[in-house]
Amino acid sequence: MAQPLVKKDDDRDDEADYSPFLGIEKGAVLQEARVFNDPQLDPRRCSQVITKLLYLLNQGETFTKVEATEVFFAVTKLFQSKDIGLRRMVYVMIKELSPSADEVIIVTSSLMKDMTSKTDMYRANAIRVLCRITDGTLLTQIERYLKQAIVDKNPVVASAALVSGIHLLQTNPEIVKRWSNEVQEAVQSRAALVQFHALALLHQIRQNDRLAVNKLVSSLTKGSVRSPLAQCLLIRYTSQVIRESANTQAGDRPFYDFLEGCLRHKAEMVIFEAARAITELNGVTTRELTPAITVLQLFLSSSKPVLRFAAVRTLNKVAMTHPMAVTNCNIDMESLISDQNRSIATLAITTLLKTGNESSVDRLMKQITNFMSDIADEFKIVVVEAIRSLCLKFPLKHRSLMNFLSNILREEGGFDYKKAIVDSIVILIRDIPEAKETGLLHLCEFIEDCEFTYLSTQILHFLGIEGPKTSDPSKYIRYIYNRVHLENATVRAAAVSTLAKFGAMVDTLKPRIFVLLRRCLFDNDDEVRDRATLYLNTLGGDGAVVQTGEDVKEFLFGSLDIPLVNLENSLKNYEPSEESFDIYSVPREVKTQPLAEKKAPGKKPTGLGAPPAGPPSTVDAYEKLLFSIPEFANFGKLFKSSAPVELTEAETEYAVNVVKHIFDGHVVFQYNCTNTIPEQLLENVTVIVDASEAEEFAEVASKPLKSLPYDSPGQTFVAFEKPEGTPAIGKFSNMLRFIVKEVDPSTGEAEDDGVEDEYQLEELEVVAADYILKVGVSNFRNAWENMGADCERIDEYGLGPRESLAEAVNAVIDLLGMQPCEGTEVVPNNSRSHTCLLSGVYIGNVKVLVRLQFGLDGPKDVAMKLAVRSEDESVSDAIHEIVASG
Repeated sequence: MAQPLVKKDDDRDDEADYSPFLGIEKGAVLQEARVFNDPQLDPRRCSQVITKLLYLLNQGETFTKVEATEVFFAVTKLFQSKDIGLRRMVYVMIKELSPSADEVIIVTSSLMKDMTSKTDMYRANAIRVLCRITDGTLLTQIERYLKQAIVDKNPVVASAALVSGIHLLQTNPEIVKRWSNEVQEAVQSRAALVQFHALALLHQIRQNDRLAVNKLVSSLTKGSVRSPLAQCLLIRYTSQVIRESANTQAGDRPFYDFLEGCLRHKAEMVIFEAARAITELNGVTTRELTPAITVLQLFLSSSKPVLRFAAVRTLNKVAMTHPMAVTNCNIDMESLISDQNRSIATLAITTLLKTGNESSVDRLMKQITNFMSDIADEFKIVVVEAIRSLCLKFPLKHRSLMNFLSNILREEGGFDYKKAIVDSIVILIRDIPEAKETGLLHLCEFIEDCEFTYLSTQILHFLGIEGPKTSDPSKYIRYIYNRVHLENATVRAAAVSTLAKFGAMVDTLKPRIFVLLRRCLFDNDDEVRDRATLYLNTLGGDGAVVQTGEDVKEFLFGSLDIPLVNLENSLKNYEPSEESFDIYSVPREVKTQPLAEKKAPGKKPTGLGAPPAGPPSTVDAYEKLLFSIPEFANFGKLFKSSAPVELTEAETEYAVNVVKHIFDGHVVFQYNCTNTIPEQLLENVTVIVDASEAEEFAEVASKPLKSLPYDSPGQTFVAFEKPEGTPAIGKFSNMLRFIVKEVDPSTGEAEDDGVEDEYQLEELEVVAADYILKVGVSNFRNAWENMGADCERIDEYGLGPRESLAEAVNAVIDLLGMQPCEGTEVVPNNSRSHTCLLSGVYIGNVKVLVRLQFGLDGPKDVAMKLAVRSEDESVSDAIHEIVASG
């Protein structure tokens, strides 16, 4: 008997939900499936059993091979029934069971018979099932029927054939591409769905041929598409062509007139699709935006919630890049703040926050407060981010906006919501000096009752950085020390570190801080005790009011420029001895580059630098490998190892790539070779390097590879001397030279005599980026300020025409080879300016920080302002030289 899924509450008026399938078991349903074998079939009963089987399959129930086979053969017996409803259930069941190749033949004849039936419903469904379960061999036999079905007068049959073609294109593209003429004819169909599916299939057939797609769009934009769905597809394909077109000058944009014409279409979905396409054009101008904004403004007052939502969401995105273009819609959007649909109201309020002026802020804040409790956390996060942007736009309003953020911080909410608020307050404190003290107090009050450990530790860390710089640092001590008594061990440890930072930066507080730290020595957690002991000894131990040394401040406040993973590995490998652990011996590569290369499709694995004992997987392993070779043992400390650079194409006889190892006065090329020919053994493998285009380099050593059997990676090395501590660059030509011996496939033994042979490799370049380590900093602003302006160099550069601002940013990042900080490598869509922050370590272990400011100077020309700070002014000059010559 059916059981209710949801218990009906006394105060609910709606009916309870019931499921007729609750509690059914696979075994019982398989027993019921025996009704398929009855001489007198009951269509209604059989349909119910198939429904239960489909329910089990869709709930993730798995059938064994035997069970699936039994069910499949039982279902095939139902073809003898003439009941149309049951026949449709049979089609669905066969599709879901996905029979194996030896079982498919059982139903093939029945399905092919249905495919040529006079009943259109049979034909359409038989086509769908056959295309789903057959392979390429059978497909060629029924291809003639499928072509006929595509141009069938019945739209259900034609759509079934076209949709099947879309699916088959993934597995049998060569067959489907032969249907182009029929599909082209179907595009002219009067049936809306047929035209929609035909256009989708035709585009997929031609999608890899840009010229063919251009021709398709050009022919169809002249007005032959009647179906609104097909028109929406055509608008999307047109947008794609516009994006890929080289000519994106304003006023001369291809197909823009077609998009603008679609704004006057009678179907609302087409109007919206065209408006959205216009707003998403790269480098869209205000003149081009105006007609789309006008249409979206009309949708704001529509009686249909879906149109209001679509319009306000699109305007919300436009407001991020063109706020002035959206201001004409502000009056309409203000009326949506009280909309019954809270999603619409939220988007309306956040759009108004982006487009409003300073005088409207207070009014908007009152309206937001009224509905914040009624919306979900994900929409609250959108509101918080909009308020943060508004506060940065109008700094004078920081007091009311900060109070709003602190009030909602005390309300109920999930982790992501609270984190968004905390992050917003932190950003406002950093960017608006007047907001610092009130913002810090709001954060202090929040951690008094914060249930999230991560947020508590984040706030304590931030307090340790900003708190000592305020006018009265002592007022924060109480909030911090309360955490030592009331929180878990992780938060207590963070509080101890924060107290130590106050003691280091504010000398008058040092005696009081020492009293508190000594109390922490009796904590029951060893991490808290260890931190307290460390900080007491670091700060002086006696608690006297003396000035803290710069080295102590650097220890407490300086950013750790060593990846924690590398530090952990080095500590694990350290063997206790009389020589203490040297933190400068830890590799500074930001990511541990594995030596195992990802296999390219159809390509044999390329051997990378692995000693016979086992493949090394980090920069440490490279260093051990190189120091184990006597010729390179006296080169000193390894500064950097590059990612592998391919020197051969895929599917070649020999696969070779190279890793560049940079030392202070040397560069070692590690050529990783793999022999992909089973019938050959290579011996005495070397790489002859021509350095005629690298004048500052002189070859000093090489290490050949004695033997290179089939599919067994090996390495050969060539070392060059270069001027010490300088970023010498150059281009190197490479020739692989070896002795090849034939191998007997039956015995696997090589012949005694071999033939000397050569194999030309791609050229290799050593560039300036090879001399800079990618090393991130946790707080760029603090690192920039601590670096000081003594060695700062600033200049401006014209980067010339670029496809986009993002391309220019990526090009400069690749040129310098430095680590982007704080996610600044991502450029928002349609931005006309962007700031990117980079950090790294220059050869000689010199820290470097770079601030890049990009802007569009004209339609496509990009201008850049480059500011560099480092510990050595010659390094700052060198960074500018790299950009100037790049």
